[in-house]
Amino acid sequence: MPSSDRQHITRVPGSRRAKLSPAPGTTSEPVPADESASDAPGDRAASSGPSGANDDQLRRDVPPHY
Repeated sequence: MPSSDRQHITRVPGSRRAKLSPAPGTTSEPVPADESASDAPGDRAASSGPSGANDDQLRRDVPPHY
């Protein structure tokens, strides 16, 4: 792989982070999401396996650090 095919690191004065040049063969356009709205984590009515007595309660519970 020649060095011209790689990303270049550019220092940004007054910033802690450096800036990377775009990777070869990529675009800056967003990519569609992998998961659709019907596949959301909260919507698991048709989950695999048998459901237990407290599955609904466990899905509604939020940990205390949230």
